[in-house]
Amino acid sequence: MLSKITSNLNIHLFNYINHFAGINHILDNLAIITAKYLFAVFILWLAYLWFKKKKEYKSITLYSTYSAILGLLFNFLISSLYFHPRPFMLHLGKLLIQHPPETSFPSDHTTFMLSIAFMLIYFRETRISGIILSIFGLIGGFSRVYCGLHFPLDIIGSLAVALSSSLIIFSLKDKLKRLNRIIINLYNRIFGKKGKRM
Repeated sequence: MLSKITSNLNIHLFNYINHFAGINHILDNLAIITAKYLFAVFILWLAYLWFKKKKEYKSITLYSTYSAILGLLFNFLISSLYFHPRPFMLHLGKLLIQHPPETSFPSDHTTFMLSIAFMLIYFRETRISGIILSIFGLIGGFSRVYCGLHFPLDIIGSLAVALSSSLIIFSLKDKLKRLNRIIINLYNRIFGKKGKRM
């Protein structure tokens, strides 16, 4: 009974968000760009943090990368055990972005973005950017609902996965310091001398 109520609510919320698709050309294009490419902003921000002079920013960048990788691994495991069709596979809504008929739960895009954003929130140096990116991640997730690729519960599921992966990595941060040092030292050996010449 509860499962049926949840399913009906999921479909109802999807129909409400997606019914705006196809009405406004500008809004549609904005949603498509956001749904497809917003994740690149997160990659660029991590690259920016990596190239900052202070060493701690490199460590935060690595923790955020671990969080994203773990989140996507959780998604893979979930999708291997549980299949949920995408809205267009159920002939629901209007599809603005073509996509293979794969499982919809949870959203890889949203998990990737929020796993990074949540990790950034844990550190004082990147807390503000983490909060901003968390908002971007949710906007990106629900833009994929708008475009007909996901149900709202797919995005909520991604939020839960991202929160779990970021908490796990943050709890292991002291144990990961050695790995961070190895990666950072390797980077400095390869690019350090070249950087000094510039």
